[in-house]
Amino acid sequence: MRRRRRTRVGTAAAGVSLLLLALTGCGMQIPADPHGSLERIQGGTLRAGATEQPPWVDVRDAGAPIGSEPELVERFAAHLDAQVRWSTGSEADLLTALERGELDMVVGGFLDDTPWTDRGAVTRPYTERSTKHGVQKHVMIVRMGENGLLTELETFLHEEARS
Repeated sequence: MRRRRRTRVGTAAAGVSLLLLALTGCGMQIPADPHGSLERIQGGTLRAGATEQPPWVDVRDAGAPIGSEPELVERFAAHLDAQVRWSTGSEADLLTALERGELDMVVGGFLDDTPWTDRGAVTRPYTERSTKHGVQKHVMIVRMGENGLLTELETFLHEEARS
């Protein structure tokens, strides 16, 4: 009986390995973006939303937002050989646009305990600061399910923090 169980486990593991190898050979990328965001953005346009939250994001009447997060988004876009098309508005409006696929990511001084986790995928904290209320860990939000984009952004943010 033990021999039979080991054989089944070994056969299943081999099957999974072959499946992953086959999928990789077909050009499938893991992690994947069901809506193809990363592929569309590379060499194209990153659609970013920004909501007012100085000093992280400062929204001016005319022009692109400024602050540390818009600067990071611009560098991330350059990393992907893309241009940024900015939209500004309230958190609720921007997260609705993100859910509908009208935006790829949203910034606005979001913290890791953001209430918006049911509306978008949150990066790992990319920076933190101490305040009188404790340590605040900052995150960015991308479209739910776009795991390739999320992974690329997190890798970029990690590298930026190291330099």
